[in-house]
Amino acid sequence: MTTLAIVGAAESDMGEVGPGLTPADLMRQATLRALDDAGLALSDVDGLFAATSQLPQSHLSLGEALGILPQVRWLDGTHLGGASALVHLEHAQAAIAAGLCEVAVIAYASTQRSAGRSTARSGVEIPSWEAPYTPMLPIALYAMAAARHMAQYGTTAEDLARVAVSGRRWAMDNPKAWSRDPLTVEDVLAAPRLCDPFGVRDCCLVTDAGGALVVTSAERARTLRREPVHLLGAASMASHRSVSGLQGHITVTGATQTGPAALQEAGLRHGDVDAVQLYDAFTITPLLYLEDIGFCAKGEAGAFVASGATLPGGSLPMNTNGGGLSYQHPGMYGMQLLNEAVRRLRETDDHVVLGHGMNGPLASHATVVLGDASTR
Repeated sequence: MTTLAIVGAAESDMGEVGPGLTPADLMRQATLRALDDAGLALSDVDGLFAATSQLPQSHLSLGEALGILPQVRWLDGTHLGGASALVHLEHAQAAIAAGLCEVAVIAYASTQRSAGRSTARSGVEIPSWEAPYTPMLPIALYAMAAARHMAQYGTTAEDLARVAVSGRRWAMDNPKAWSRDPLTVEDVLAAPRLCDPFGVRDCCLVTDAGGALVVTSAERARTLRREPVHLLGAASMASHRSVSGLQGHITVTGATQTGPAALQEAGLRHGDVDAVQLYDAFTITPLLYLEDIGFCAKGEAGAFVASGATLPGGSLPMNTNGGGLSYQHPGMYGMQLLNEAVRRLRETDDHVVLGHGMNGPLASHATVVLGDASTR
């Protein structure tokens, strides 16, 4: 299959953009910045990939905002929540290899902070088996996974807190991060409780933000001005829609499939990965993914983070922009983690970065392995 290359990457204005901008506006903003980064024009784009929670047909809204719908040969609005942008990379690779498009834009945006979370979110489905319990969604679903992990493996509230502290340590050095104040384990534990075992600091931010990637074939990328970032491996899967539909253990996610599969496609091992960007809507999720992808054994992620491995100077830097807990979290975080992976490969000594996104109650998963020029 044709190797996919990321040739442009950018984010929109972020934080709180105000009531005057829509998700389509932010996607357009990020797209134009990413095209400028790539040295390409709107006239070069013939593929569009987008999925947001606020726009039911995000790919069409983006095309209309850009004014390029008639020229676009391939449209993809596959919606798998926070895994969408990663899945779109996989789909774009297939579309470009099949000759269905040549230069594609993958975009996402949300104005959930400015618009208000209840307004920005699409209708929440509560399955009939769960409705009698009136769960606080989505936090209750992840709290269940955290509570079970604590019961099974002895994971502690301090272990969860260290995930938030790790992200904040990275954010403190990032001027674009929403939350940059020092944060300690004690601060996380003392924060107001929301849904046992989670407090406020165990939960992601609510911000506005958007982002875009420009992708093409490795062959076309050679003609452009920037050194491309290569998609070395990708895998995705879905196991259920609701917790009541889960067949298996709530502490074992689909990352057990997608992580090893993406690494195998890339021809790499865990030790080849220089940094990871793991979706952190809640403090439990990076722990699950560190274990399920195989960076540590099941039940040992808390000790792994406690060792300092994920901090600056550690053996496996994690969520190096601050993550969804401290950087930005615009409803779905997949696009932001991809932009950070690209930045690491362009601006640091990293050669291989692994990203993992998720959707719903640990329901859908996507892993990508990205590499710089030295990996091709």
